[in-house]
Amino acid sequence: MADSARRTGRPRSAAADRAILDATRSALVELGWGGLTMGDVALRAGVAKTTLYRRWANKSEMVVDAVAVLFDELELPDLGSLRADVESVVLAFAALLERPEAKTALMAVVAEATRDDALRARIRTAIVERQKHLVIEGRRRAQARGELPPDPPGPEGAAAADRAADLIFDVIAGAVVHRSLVSAESVTPVWARALTALLLHGLPSAAGPAGPAPDGSDGPVDA
Repeated sequence: MADSARRTGRPRSAAADRAILDATRSALVELGWGGLTMGDVALRAGVAKTTLYRRWANKSEMVVDAVAVLFDELELPDLGSLRADVESVVLAFAALLERPEAKTALMAVVAEATRDDALRARIRTAIVERQKHLVIEGRRRAQARGELPPDPPGPEGAAAADRAADLIFDVIAGAVVHRSLVSAESVTPVWARALTALLLHGLPSAAGPAGPAPDGSDGPVDA
């Protein structure tokens, strides 16, 4: 029995994982990327440094996972319309980015990923691909309500749906990250409504606005 336990290894502790990732974000806020070490995180989490290395090869992987669990908190409540669903997730994402541990950790890993291809791939897998389910779920709801047309059948339709999900995710995430972290501007409900109107209806023509105003009327949208 003991030999079998040694062969399979001790099961990972969810409590230890949470403590390590919490300590990673805390250390990153206090020390910055350059000051963050696996040893400091282990000390803060109350675990041996070998425990960290059994889970992650280096601090880059550990920080990405520490960011990823924050993004897992995002949800897409069914508010009855595509417009309301999009606005809600934009505001929830912006609120997440306002948290110091999320802001610091995300900016750190993105900066580091500019010179680390493996880290960039891990960000794509652990954060981007993992959160794309929000877009897929939102499109399916909108299609069920008749707000969006169904996807074409067959492999071509599936490929088109994947491309649409990629583009929608890039537009929403890119706009919110730029607004919050690059421009350092607030993502207000008015701004979220303006972004949603742009996403759903496109740029307004010279003849008038393309989408509803923030109050739900057909007036212009002012961010």
